[in-house]
Amino acid sequence: MWTGTSDNYAYLVIDDKSKDAVIIDPANPEEVAPVLKKHIDAGNINLTAIVNTHHHWDHAGGNKKLLAYPEFQGKPIIGGKDCEAVTQTPKNGGGFNIGEIAVKAIYTPCHTQDSICWLMEDSTGRAIFTGDTLFHGGCGRFFEGSAEEMNTALNKTLASVPDDTKVYPGHEYTKANVKFALSILPSEPVKRLAAFADNNKETQGKFTIGDEKKHNVFMRDPEIQKATAKTDPVEVMAKLRELKNNFKPPPTETKL
Repeated sequence: MWTGTSDNYAYLVIDDKSKDAVIIDPANPEEVAPVLKKHIDAGNINLTAIVNTHHHWDHAGGNKKLLAYPEFQGKPIIGGKDCEAVTQTPKNGGGFNIGEIAVKAIYTPCHTQDSICWLMEDSTGRAIFTGDTLFHGGCGRFFEGSAEEMNTALNKTLASVPDDTKVYPGHEYTKANVKFALSILPSEPVKRLAAFADNNKETQGKFTIGDEKKHNVFMRDPEIQKATAKTDPVEVMAKLRELKNNFKPPPTETKL
């Protein structure tokens, strides 16, 4: 959906066996509804819920419009307490099922206070939908929280998720993130991420939590203390975000 009217990713998650499915962050129903209808009409999915990662309009702002379509009336909306028309807010660590997929709510307050990352697992593996908390090589702005909260969200909460968990962020920001990362820590993992972003239009689901620990400067405070002139992890996080907010890429760039 990020190539259309709204620039966030809307994810359709389907349990292959039961065909139960949820749509995550369908901010622009005019684009999302036809896709869902096509799958429903073809018998490919049984849409059970709308799921949100946080309340910002470019993620949860399409909930009411989507519910206005006859096919989706009465569907539960699962998300943070401030999401539009929300009907269910699982407790931190709580969750629900999509067929055989176990879904766990992981609270990561900072970008918004109701930010939830959704960890999903079945016999085929694990995935996490991180909204605007964690991006490939970056993180979201601290709109409703502090550097301490983002440090907890990234380096304690999400860092404890199994390393093989594939990351599905809320936006395609990888190219911009790696430009900043290279200015802070031009390591081999960061260079590899930059090369991938340079050659691939989409990067979602191509990297894991383990990868983020290697190439995401916001998750590598021991190696970037020199760049920030700080040693305390929270101060490092605060300084990095300040640097990122004010970062302007060089006018001329060479491909890696």
